[in-house]
Amino acid sequence: MSKHRTYRHTFRVRARRAEVAAFHAAASSLGAITPPLIPMQLHRAPERLGAGDEMAFTLWLGPLPVRWLARVEEMSPEGFVDRQLEGPFAAWSHRHRFLAVDEATTEVVDEIEARFRPHVLWGAVGLAMWLGLPLLFTYRGWKTRRLLEGAGA
Repeated sequence: MSKHRTYRHTFRVRARRAEVAAFHAAASSLGAITPPLIPMQLHRAPERLGAGDEMAFTLWLGPLPVRWLARVEEMSPEGFVDRQLEGPFAAWSHRHRFLAVDEATTEVVDEIEARFRPHVLWGAVGLAMWLGLPLLFTYRGWKTRRLLEGAGA
């Protein structure tokens, strides 16, 4: 169960790279792009994220609260990494990359590396969350496009 896993999701949005990076640097964006079926409560985070900043939040998987503490690392105009400090996984690193396709289009690449906890409950929670990543990131891509492309329309 403690095997290292990787996941990658890519989508394009009609917005400049600087706009996409600024959107993702806003702590409120996490809630804005989280599906409504996964209620999220942000407990602590600066308004604008930077390297070294931490975000504490709870995701609700049905009646189960999943508390998470993440630290932002390697922040640049090309993206950033958030690493789980406390949460359901033994290890979790999420690299967000923003690649300019042209002046008005950005490719967003999400790459996650994770290890499941060797624990009956948290291993199962981690596995359930992992299996839901394709739906989660499909929603996030759709919602990001809707918010950023709608803002420029």
